[in-house]
Amino acid sequence: MADDISRITALEEMVAHQAKTIDELSDQLAEQWKVVEQTRAKLDRLTERFLSLEEQSLEAPAVTRPPHY
Repeated sequence: MADDISRITALEEMVAHQAKTIDELSDQLAEQWKVVEQTRAKLDRLTERFLSLEEQSLEAPAVTRPPHY
């Protein structure tokens, strides 16, 4: 009977430890997801800026031959 109680106690301790580990991993995953979303937003803004600059460069005047040619 005492052996059963010690086994149950060990199992309860293991479950408590695993539950704590799962909570910690969940918190880390949520934090990393925030970072991923922030990075995605920055990438979107940079992509828009790059495309805007690219469009502006296409509107630049054509390169003409220098007068000494």
